[in-house]
Amino acid sequence: MDMFLTNTVILLAFVVVLGYFNEKVTKLTHEIALMLFSVGIGGALVLAGILFQGMETVMESIQSLPYFNLEEFLMDGVLCFMLFAGSCHMRLRDFKKHAQAISVLSIAATFLGAVFYGVLFYGAGRLLGLSLALPVCLMFGSIVAPTDPIAATSILKKFNLPSNISFIIEGESLLNDGVGVALFVFFSTMVTAGESGGFFQVMAREILGAVLVGMAVTAVCFPIFKKTQDEARQIFTSLLAVSAAYLLCECFEFSGAIASVVCGVLFSALRNYSEAKGEKLELEQFDSFWEILDTLLNSVLYVMLGLSFVHILQMPHVLILSVAAVIANLLGRAGSLGVSSLFVGPLPDGYRRGAFIKLLTWGGLRGGLSVALAMSTQSMLDAEMFHIILGGTYAIVFFTTIVQGLTMPGVYRKIQEEL
Repeated sequence: MDMFLTNTVILLAFVVVLGYFNEKVTKLTHEIALMLFSVGIGGALVLAGILFQGMETVMESIQSLPYFNLEEFLMDGVLCFMLFAGSCHMRLRDFKKHAQAISVLSIAATFLGAVFYGVLFYGAGRLLGLSLALPVCLMFGSIVAPTDPIAATSILKKFNLPSNISFIIEGESLLNDGVGVALFVFFSTMVTAGESGGFFQVMAREILGAVLVGMAVTAVCFPIFKKTQDEARQIFTSLLAVSAAYLLCECFEFSGAIASVVCGVLFSALRNYSEAKGEKLELEQFDSFWEILDTLLNSVLYVMLGLSFVHILQMPHVLILSVAAVIANLLGRAGSLGVSSLFVGPLPDGYRRGAFIKLLTWGGLRGGLSVALAMSTQSMLDAEMFHIILGGTYAIVFFTTIVQGLTMPGVYRKIQEEL
């Protein structure tokens, strides 16, 4: 039997059944519920395998099913579509209004967060007696620096945030994916420069090449997208653009993730430019399609992460280093926001700087991009270091989604009391 179809049925069953149970009973945020319940099921499968030795083979098969396919699901399947979906809905008029704040947060805060995190994790490793290289730790920082737009905005929207603050947070989450990928390419090149032909050559190839591919593909596809009267063909054209850009980058060894973000941002900018000139574009189906696809892909991802979580934490050194990773992540995020907030200009809606930093620190959830980048390091690191980075990334995604997500209402109420 085709394992792809089998996996699809199992994962969709989890998404539908767990989502329906949450809708009717627990009423948690969708992403939190999927990961929380999936972690519980994954843990139960491991426990059942221990208690019932006769079922051990079956349990291991079920437990490992989503884990072994997670890298393929992200890197060779849906990452390009997730990145495009996250960057193709930017409202240009609102972005201009908050351009300074969003730009500083998405660029400076992501860069500083990666550096602060890398240094803190490097120090934690030294205290634990592990010989972690600083470039590897900085690469790890770039993996967990970008925040996840889907989880963050879906949780924060429940609190009726002021529209200006909400847009700044959403804008940062949308744009820092591309910045995070660029930083990952930068620091991973430092790790592998000796084997890949030199730092600057690799940087130019990975980033500049990806940008040029994204621009070229958009230049070919957007005129069709703009001029066609068929809304389904608009969707097909956008799918063609992002998948072609990603595939070309794979062929030329550019960064497909950066090219996907470039396509999404350009589609958004050109769409807003056309509408500003008075050209009416019928894009209701386009918007609905990408919103639904993004929700579906992220839902499947959260189920896969939850089922794989217990398995990852069983790897050597991962558990104690995961605690260090979570602490370093909070300190790095708060420190980067503290510095960056000095340059964002006046904050809207009466928010003070301290409250703004607390809100963005605790609301900075991580998601699929971080896991995808962590998995892509397998070819450049030894097995032990790869397991440390993957386990730490899993721990941060779990902690930010479950712990920070569940406690966000109390944190938000406390912040409101301080205003």
